[in-house]
Amino acid sequence: MDSGRGNLPPGFGTIWVCVALDLVGFGIVLPILPLYAERYGARAFSATALVAAFSAAQFLFSPIWGRLSDRVGRKPILVLSLAGTAVGSLITGLAGSLTVLFIGRVVDGISGASVSVAQAAVADIAPPEQRARLLGLLGAAFGLGFVAGPAIGALAALGGPHVPFLLAAAIAAVNAVVAAKRLPETHPGRTVDRPLLEQVPWQRRGVVDLVVVSFVSLVAFSAFEATFSLFAERRLGLDIASIGGLFAAIGVVLVLVQVRVLGPVVDRFGEGRTLQAGLVLNGVGLLALGPVDSWPALVPAVLCLIVGQGLVTPTMSSILAGRVGADRRGGVLGVQQAAGGVARVVGPLAGGAAFQHVGVPAPYVGGAALMAVAVALVSPALRKGD
Repeated sequence: MDSGRGNLPPGFGTIWVCVALDLVGFGIVLPILPLYAERYGARAFSATALVAAFSAAQFLFSPIWGRLSDRVGRKPILVLSLAGTAVGSLITGLAGSLTVLFIGRVVDGISGASVSVAQAAVADIAPPEQRARLLGLLGAAFGLGFVAGPAIGALAALGGPHVPFLLAAAIAAVNAVVAAKRLPETHPGRTVDRPLLEQVPWQRRGVVDLVVVSFVSLVAFSAFEATFSLFAERRLGLDIASIGGLFAAIGVVLVLVQVRVLGPVVDRFGEGRTLQAGLVLNGVGLLALGPVDSWPALVPAVLCLIVGQGLVTPTMSSILAGRVGADRRGGVLGVQQAAGGVARVVGPLAGGAAFQHVGVPAPYVGGAALMAVAVALVSPALRKGD
C-alpha cells in the first residue's frame, strides 16, 4: 500500500483493510445489479434506479453519520455502517421481487457511511503534506473492490443469481466483527457537546463551491457507471462474466493511478492542478466513449476516465478535509458524500433515461458537457481557499 515515500501512520493499515473488504462486497454487487434486476422485469430505467435508490438513502444519512463521527468517534460509525451493508446485501440476495430489491438497496444506502468516515479517520492521522497521498492509497481500495469484487461475483454467479449478493453480505458481516475488535479510534478529541446538525460557515473557505464541483462531475461519472454494463452488452456483446472481467481490468488501472501516480503528480503540480487535470481527463474520456463500437476504441476512452477519476476523488477529499478543523472533518466529508449521493441519484436516472429514450451514446455526450462545466467552476472554487 505504500508508495515508498514515507512510512504509513499507525492505524492506517487496519482502516485500509476494512474499507477494502467493504468495497470488495460493493464490487461484487455493482456490475451485475442492473442485469440481475432484469430477471424481475426491470428495464434500463428501473435497473439504474436501483443504483439511484442506494444513493438517495446515502444522501439523507451521510451528513448525519459524518457529524456523529465527530461527536462519538469514527470507529462506532464505521462498524455500524459495515453491519448495515451486510443486512442490505442479504435482503438483496433473498429478494423475490423488484420491490424487495429496492428495499435492500435503501437499507445499504442508509448505512453507507464507511467511505467518508474512513476518509475522516485517515485525515485525522495524516500529516497535511501526506494527506492526498494517503487518501489516494485509501482510494486504491476502490480499485481493489473493482478488481476482486467483479471477479468473485462472476464466479459466485455460477452457483445461481442470488449467490453473489449473499456472499457480499457474508463479507460485510465478518468485516464488521473484525472492525469492532481491531479498528483504532482516530478521533479521541470528540465534540459531544455540539449540536449534531450545527451550521458551519463553510462558504468562506470555498467548501460549498467545491462540493458543487464534486456534484456536477459525479453526475456525469455515475451515469457512466450505471449504464456501462448495458453499454458493453449492447455495443460489444459482453455477458455478465465478461463485464466482470472488464470491471476488474478497470480496477487494476485505478489502483495503479492512486498508488503510483497520484502522489508524484500532487507533489509536482499541487492538489488544485491535479484536480483540474483529472476533471479534464474525465471529460475527454466520456466524449470518446460515445461512438465506441470496438475494443480498440474502448480502451483509450475508458483509460482517460479511470485515470481522471483516480486523480479527482482523493484530491477533492483532501482539499475539503484541509479546509476545516478536525472537529468538523467528518461533517464536511459527510456533506461531500451526501452531495455524491444526490449525484448518484441524478446521474443514473438521467443516464438510464437517456440511454433508453435518446440513444446509447447520450449519457456519455451529456456527461462530457457536464465535465466541461465542472472544469469551468473549479478554478474560482480553489481560489476561495487561498
